[in-house]
Amino acid sequence: MTHRHSALDAESKQKKQKMKQNRIDQKFNEDKKLLSIYFSAGFPNLEDTVPILKKLEAAGVDMVEIGLPFSDPLADGPTIQESSTQALRNGITTEKLFTQLEGIRELISIPLVLMGYFNPMMQFGIEKFLARCASVGIDGLIIPDLPVDVYHEQYKALFDRHGLYNMFLITPQTPEERIRYIDEVSNGFIYMVSSAAVTGAQSTFGNTQTDYFQRIAQMNLNTPIVVGFGISNAETYKAASLHSRGAIIGSAFIKFLEEKGVDQIDAFVRSIRV
Repeated sequence: MTHRHSALDAESKQKKQKMKQNRIDQKFNEDKKLLSIYFSAGFPNLEDTVPILKKLEAAGVDMVEIGLPFSDPLADGPTIQESSTQALRNGITTEKLFTQLEGIRELISIPLVLMGYFNPMMQFGIEKFLARCASVGIDGLIIPDLPVDVYHEQYKALFDRHGLYNMFLITPQTPEERIRYIDEVSNGFIYMVSSAAVTGAQSTFGNTQTDYFQRIAQMNLNTPIVVGFGISNAETYKAASLHSRGAIIGSAFIKFLEEKGVDQIDAFVRSIRV
């Protein structure tokens, strides 16, 4: 075997080892329904990011999605839009968020995912952005406006190099062929959007949504499914988890933060997992 091939094999093994160590995989190996919480970095106050993460882990949340605020959101409903606007007013920036997250892995062990739009990442510099994610201990990203084929052709190698996963969204309108393709190139989990609408809390799910959850479950995808958009209480969390590995709560948690503050986070999580 040539030296070049040996080096490539070593690099390949290193990449695989990085992937094996991803905390998202470790979490999905647990025999339980998962609860993931989304919040906007820098909200309600600029320096609340780390205290919120600590409170969420202490309350038993399985994974956290940290929203990277952006002035022109595409999929966010009014609650998350307002929290992002407030965070931007507070002074949150991509650089500030990375500074806040330095040393976070000395405090937090659960998976951390950054969720945001591609524009701020491009402005920061894609490779630089991914390197900073890896250096602070981020496990993966959710980028709603990055098409899966563009990711696969142009960016997947970069993500792999930094040991980062990229999770994709599917909706009730996503064709089966595309869902299969997403399943094929995905790591971590697939984010199943509960309805063809923007983010926002609902009190219950209708038959159309339940049928959709069942249809996706019957596809027997290789990648775990987590449901988001519209999860707001114990009832919707249980309904979404029935046909998936768990659910993501965003708008309802942000409203709670606005009304009750960071110190009451444990009560919110208990109200979901009754």
